[in-house]
Amino acid sequence: MKVLSMIQPWASLFVLGEAKYETRSWKTNYRGPLAIHTSKKMDKAVCNHVAIQSLLGKHGYTTENLPNSLIIAVGKLEQCLKVTENNQTWAVLEDGRIVSDNDYFLGDFPVGGYAWEVKDMQMLDEFIPAKGKLGLWEYAL
Repeated sequence: MKVLSMIQPWASLFVLGEAKYETRSWKTNYRGPLAIHTSKKMDKAVCNHVAIQSLLGKHGYTTENLPNSLIIAVGKLEQCLKVTENNQTWAVLEDGRIVSDNDYFLGDFPVGGYAWEVKDMQMLDEFIPAKGKLGLWEYAL
């Protein structure tokens, strides 16, 4: 299965459905099953943001109990859409979709970047220890 490693708290916010898109500077033509892996690195500054703490807290998470170095969820990569416009509080994707509010706040939407849309995200009952890699990588689930 293809796997994407993400830094915390972004990985958990994405898996928990708080962020609709995972934003990347690169695109992929791959579509299909995708596992989400939490890298061992954590963005401490982001974790200290009151709004981020509140979003994590809704799901029982704090900076101290966020999973890391684990595959935590699986879903299906449906779309990889280019960002065509950024207006500092909202962005436009190549299909005309407007990204705003929390979806915008929880992503990085520079013009020319990409918004990955993963559907049917399911948190695993048991997380799988794994060493992450850059880009999309393979893991036998």
